Amino acid sequence: MSEPTTSTTHPKSSAATVQRRVSLRIGAIAESATLAVDAKAKALKAEGRPVIGFGAGEPDFPTPDYIVEAAIEASRVPSNHRYTPAGGLPDLKAAIAAKTARDSGYQVKPDQVLVTNGGKQAVYQAFATLLDPGDEVLLPTPYWTTYPEAIRLAGGVPVDVFAGTDAGYLVSLDQLEAARTERTKVLLFCSPSNPTGAVYSPEQVRAIGEWALEHGIWVVTDEIYEHLVYDGVRAASMPVEVPELAETCVVLNGVAKTYAMTGWRVGWMLGPRDVVKAATNLQSHATSNVANVSQHAAIAALTGDLAAVATMREAFDRRRRTMVSMLNDIDGVHCPVPQGAFYAYPSVEGVLGRTIRGRTPGTSVELAELILEEVEVAVVPGEAFGPSGYLRLSYALGDADLAEGVGRIQKLLAEGR
Repeated sequence: MSEPTTSTTHPKSSAATVQRRVSLRIGAIAESATLAVDAKAKALKAEGRPVIGFGAGEPDFPTPDYIVEAAIEASRVPSNHRYTPAGGLPDLKAAIAAKTARDSGYQVKPDQVLVTNGGKQAVYQAFATLLDPGDEVLLPTPYWTTYPEAIRLAGGVPVDVFAGTDAGYLVSLDQLEAARTERTKVLLFCSPSNPTGAVYSPEQVRAIGEWALEHGIWVVTDEIYEHLVYDGVRAASMPVEVPELAETCVVLNGVAKTYAMTGWRVGWMLGPRDVVKAATNLQSHATSNVANVSQHAAIAALTGDLAAVATMREAFDRRRRTMVSMLNDIDGVHCPVPQGAFYAYPSVEGVLGRTIRGRTPGTSVELAELILEEVEVAVVPGEAFGPSGYLRLSYALGDADLAEGVGRIQKLLAEGR
């Protein structure tokens, strides 16, 4: 008598259930385009190819020595080998409050501070704390690639509000009002901007803040590039310009860009106590405390002077002017002068459709692929930040590499017909 056949499939399983190995929520997340470009450039370099990468959004300077020394000393203290409060070391929260008052004039108490594992965690936790499913977030575009993904993960709906080169990448009040609906809960605001380097004037910041206050819209404002401004420009903090907004405003920041500490993973969010407490509860289950050694390094950074920051800003300013000038020398490329951060965001719409070395790129993704494959220069296409037709180039790299890399792009695009 033959043995009966058996099946490894549970009788109640459906084909859809068996096939779905990753949740719809997580499966819908796009990979960070900026990190992907940087990883590809580094992989090609490891193969010995002379790739120049303009993709990474991080300073090319080492973390200042006094900060590193503080971390070394902290690593020897046994209490730093243990768990500490999920919301951050008390000394660091106090230092963040003092630094915020010093640099932007915004007065907060330490219990309004949550220390996070880098700025990205602060972004996600702010939206996770504020949004319910279906809530809309007005998202000035071009935007940093992580913003819409964090909004969607939190159940929100990003609503793009696009401003192009003719507006200097600055959205207007009329545009925001046109995009507002009864479902609008939050405005995301970033000045100085990643990816464009655009900076809103204090008057523009005040007008937008007053509009948000009038309509009961929360503001999540990212100030991580506050110290990287040029040409005498000032980065205005929205809750300082509109003090009445403080109860419906969350400020995001961190040490990564100002102090060349991207790998140390220390960011923070500031806001009303109930919001910060709720976000702290979330973090207590997600990651708990930020690494204590990194927190002590951040204390040293925030309580020290800004001399190293001034040195880096001077170098960025020099590179900024070189890059923008070289990009604007290319026929079909238009690059507004960025007033902050360390990115140039040229429009390349005048190049698309040209045939270059037998290829005719129709999108900025295709153009970025052409540039990488033909002249070994890595740039990030505009699709990562909104509409096609743009490229983002970071000028946080050495002067010689910058000139060589943009020079290669100049020569390649000059071949277009």
